[in-house]
Amino acid sequence: MDILVTYDVNTETKAGQRRLRKVATTCKNYGQRVQWSVFECRVNQAQYETLRATLVSIIDPKLDNLRFYKLPGPREKYFEQFGIDHYRDFDEPLIL
Repeated sequence: MDILVTYDVNTETKAGQRRLRKVATTCKNYGQRVQWSVFECRVNQAQYETLRATLVSIIDPKLDNLRFYKLPGPREKYFEQFGIDHYRDFDEPLIL
């Protein structure tokens, strides 16, 4: 499934800055950053459950915000882009 993960982590303290780094690093393991606090991920149900549980355990629910949006179908069908886009297709070969 294709999902969007969005977050807003309060970074007024060192602890908040650490949470922000942990959230971003975790998201990078499952997808790609498309905006500063937005990741597009292609995951199966088990990966989704693990990602969600991990991120929920990192944030402080009294200070931070975390959202998951499940796209109803393939990204290409439900997505419009205007401006700079650094997206890389999950299904294309990765050339280093």
